[in-house]
Parts: sequence; structure tokens; C-alpha cells
Amino acid sequence: MAIKFQYNKTSLNNLGKQLKMRKKALPTLQNKESALRLEVRKAKQESDRIEKELESSLNKYDHIAALWNEFESGLITITDVDLDIVKVAGVKIPRLKEIHYEIKEFNAFVKPIWFADGVSILQQLSRLGIESEIYKVSSHILDYQRKKTTQKVNLYEKVQIPGYQEAIRKIKRYMEDEENLSKASSKIVKSRHAAEEEEEL
Repeated sequence: MAIKFQYNKTSLNNLGKQLKMRKKALPTLQNKESALRLEVRKAKQESDRIEKELESSLNKYDHIAALWNEFESGLITITDVDLDIVKVAGVKIPRLKEIHYEIKEFNAFVKPIWFADGVSILQQLSRLGIESEIYKVSSHILDYQRKKTTQKVNLYEKVQIPGYQEAIRKIKRYMEDEENLSKASSKIVKSRHAAEEEEEL
């Protein structure tokens, strides 16, 4: 990325401000990147843990799989899922707050005795499934933000800061050369005047 500048003090001051701002922001961005990397790992681990818990719960109820054929599919439905939005390392991610179920009334004397347990099993399994998906989404959001932050860190570290430093160096060198030329030309003018004055004497 070529940094545009002019060989004057105004441009030098502007570049100095830009460089100072980026140098000041860089440690904050690096800390954010580290925090996001850690949070991505945590979210993935939590998602994996919940998935394993869901799998083991499903395996636990494997022995009663044949009974599910008797279960009424419309007996329990999810009507709504409430989410909270939390900030993690400056990034907004969803967290499960509550799941709303609609449970149809059934006659406990007519239906099999395990129907009530079936309802609570389905609530538990659905909660684990939804929670796992939310952690996956959170992990994707955090990872996307981490990548963006990494790009910004690299941009500042490898492109902009060195670019501004080089531009400032060029302007200073140019201004020093101008000053030296000015001094040299004024010495030449003085020595000519001095030589002319001597000739007149």
C-alpha cells in the first residue's frame, strides 16, 4: 500500500499523527486477537462437549427406541427460543436464555406411563441440540472477527507502520537536503558578496 504524502511540514505532521495512532492501537488489537483466539477455542470446546453429551444421552435412551413409535409426535413442540446477546472480547454473540415448549394435554390414564418421562427426555435432548448449535454459531462469529482482527494487525504491523515510517524518513531527508542546499547557496552568495566587496576595494 503506497502512502501518499508531500514533501512539506504539514504532510510530515499528518503522517506523524497517523503513525502515532497506529502504534497506539496495535497493542490493543493484538490483545483483542489473542482474546478472540481463546474465546473461539472455548466456544468450540463447549460445542463439542455438548455434542458428546447429546450423543451419550441418545445412546442412554437407545434401549427404549422401540417405544418412541408409540409416542405422539405432536405432543411437544418448540414454540420459541429466547436468546441473550453477550459481548465477548468486544464481539456480540448469542447465548441461550430459554426454550418455550408447548405440551399438549394427554390423559395419563389412557396413555403409556412413560409419556411424561418422554416429554422431559425430549426437552433435555432438544435443549442440548439447540445449545450446541448456538455455540457453533458463536464460534463462527468469533472466528470471523478474529480473522478480521488478525488482518488489521498484519496491515498495521507489516504495511502501514513501516510505510508511514519510511514516508516520514523520506520527508525528513528531503527537508534536510533542502536546508543543506539553502545553507550552501547562502554561503556561496555570501562568499560572492565578500569577493565582490574585496574587488571594489
